[in-house]
Amino acid sequence: MKIKFLLVVFALFISTKFYAQSTGNASIDLILSAYSAEETFTSDPVSDEQLDLILKCGMKAPSGLNAQPWKFTVIKDEATTKAIVNDIAPGNVLIVVSGLEAEGGGTPDFDCGLATENMYIAAQALGLGARPYGSPTRIVNRMKARFQIPEGYSAVNILRIGHVDKTVDAVSEASPRKTTEEVINYFEN
Repeated sequence: MKIKFLLVVFALFISTKFYAQSTGNASIDLILSAYSAEETFTSDPVSDEQLDLILKCGMKAPSGLNAQPWKFTVIKDEATTKAIVNDIAPGNVLIVVSGLEAEGGGTPDFDCGLATENMYIAAQALGLGARPYGSPTRIVNRMKARFQIPEGYSAVNILRIGHVDKTVDAVSEASPRKTTEEVINYFEN
């Protein structure tokens, strides 16, 4: 009986190490296990403390020449969030990441992507779900004044943040990832 128990524990340990891609490094393990939540958002509200930490992580993102060409607009109002993302759950928050409109040479869209990624990872680290959007930026950009987006800026990304059903994980919720062979090419001279 003890041997059977030890074998089961060992099998679980091995499957966790290999299938969950655990490396023992908390940052890397978080990135490898993160997924963009879809159907699993709940209506539990995001706390102001969580939101503050997430926004600070966005502000710490790297940017070309340290220009930090972004502005963040936080939208909590349920009717407004639903007008932007129609299947959003109450209690979810949208963060609109707007970038300085480039006048040659800058990389504000890329920099805003880095800020969005920082906030995405921060939300995941806090046990929240996160989902980035690109298409709804058209809605926001048509009403820049309403969303208090400064002159000379345009919405680049929108990040949805909320609590998620804890019984769902990246294996059951996320769409399949491409294989390394499909993505990685090693150039050798």
